[in-house]
Amino acid sequence: MSIPPFELIQGKRPLLISMPHNSAFIPPELANRMHPYARTSPDTDWFLDRLYSFAKDLGASLLKPACSRYVIDLNRPPDNASLYPGQNTTELCPTSCFDLREIYLPGEAPSQAEIQARIQSWWQPYHQALQAEQTRLRQKHPRVLIFEAHSIASEVPRFFEGVLPVFNLGSDNGQSCEPELAQIFADHAEASGEPWVLNGRFKGGYITRAYHGRTAGLLTLQLELSQASYLNEAEKSWRADKAATVVPVLEKMLGEALAWLEREEQTNKST
Repeated sequence: MSIPPFELIQGKRPLLISMPHNSAFIPPELANRMHPYARTSPDTDWFLDRLYSFAKDLGASLLKPACSRYVIDLNRPPDNASLYPGQNTTELCPTSCFDLREIYLPGEAPSQAEIQARIQSWWQPYHQALQAEQTRLRQKHPRVLIFEAHSIASEVPRFFEGVLPVFNLGSDNGQSCEPELAQIFADHAEASGEPWVLNGRFKGGYITRAYHGRTAGLLTLQLELSQASYLNEAEKSWRADKAATVVPVLEKMLGEALAWLEREEQTNKST
């Protein structure tokens, strides 16, 4: 089965929203090698395209993958190096679910040769698109933000204790964007009245860490959103009443971030 490895919607303003874990699709020939419970890709960042449906009206670019993170995790380095040394993490081509159940039937886990093939078929095209789009935007704007949109279950003992805050912002410990820009997101998280943290358990994945180049005008920031804020978590189903509360916060965060970027652009032009 051949499908395009990603979908890119191009905008005109200096914002690129990347959703590397948005898809739950697993090609049938691969799904047949997995346990039935894994075939539904339960660790998907559910409904992110719906949460960020306002992005087009903002004039942002949007990049979404075709396949599940169980095929390959687009937010991991291609050499599979750990992003959080000493902490439990999942691999470039995961072999276990977040709840530690095995993904693959006995003897069906991918070989190194298969992993390399998946890198070429899925990982590289997504990252080539990410590189090309941020380059296109930076030809028009002196500063561009790659916003990494993610979500995760509110309780995942494998990765963190207790209940996760609603808004988990990551700027690679302040390395990936200016403090003023990160503060915009933090201020709106605070104003929402929901728990939030900046550079807590989730400081930013591979894309946040690898793509920023502040001196060259490329900024990155990740938001890991608790799924309790917009889902019925047990059924992984959309909760319109909850989403109606969190979506305006996301829209304000990104709208004001864009305004900041464009003010900086005008300041640069006038000096």
